[in-house]
Amino acid sequence: MRVITGTARGRKLETLEGEDVRPTTDRVKEAVFSIIQFETEGRAFLDLFAGSGQMGIEALSRGADCAYFADNSKKSVETVKRNLKTTKLEQRAKVFQTDYRSFLSMCPRRFDIAFLDPPYSTGVLQDALERVCECMNDTGVIIAENPLNEEILSNYGEFVLDRQYRYGKIKITTFRHKDFVK
Repeated sequence: MRVITGTARGRKLETLEGEDVRPTTDRVKEAVFSIIQFETEGRAFLDLFAGSGQMGIEALSRGADCAYFADNSKKSVETVKRNLKTTKLEQRAKVFQTDYRSFLSMCPRRFDIAFLDPPYSTGVLQDALERVCECMNDTGVIIAENPLNEEILSNYGEFVLDRQYRYGKIKITTFRHKDFVK
């Protein structure tokens, strides 16, 4: 797994191992950043359920102002910190070892982009989507990764479904504030 483009382009990132780990594929990562290519620079990015931190690191490499990484796994948080050090992006990053509910309830700022990729088919995504809306700027975008067979609603709070994209057995769904849907 590598950083695709930007200041850390080509840097190799550590990944986590185990049955519960499911890193976002390079194909999907490229697709996500194509969707938000003109929305990343100078913005605040949230990598919720961060895992190795590859999505937030990619955002930082592409010019995001800052990235917040939250994961409840100590191994994940340690991996994110090592990857940030490897890419020399740690000055613009904040890493939290906490569950998503605690992080979102004490949300230290508002975000322009939030990427959510929780464990599949557990109901966590739906709950996190409902909660993350409170931490978003109205002009922001929420991006969710989930399996094709997992149902999600068409709106959460003031955010409504914008688009869905299919990549093999997963889908990427974007949500935008109802006043900013194209």
